[in-house]
Amino acid sequence: MARSIAFSVSNRLQPIAAAILCLMAAQLVLASCGDPEPIPYATRVAIQR
Repeated sequence: MARSIAFSVSNRLQPIAAAILCLMAAQLVLASCGDPEPIPYATRVAIQR
């Protein structure tokens, strides 16, 4: 009985586990293809009066 419960739970979780693995792989690919230096959010500009 415990074995059948374990198989049914694992069958339900297989698509979720596959989706998580795909997301992790996509993040690794995007991280390796991106710029190595971070882009600054804001720059300082001198204000002349």
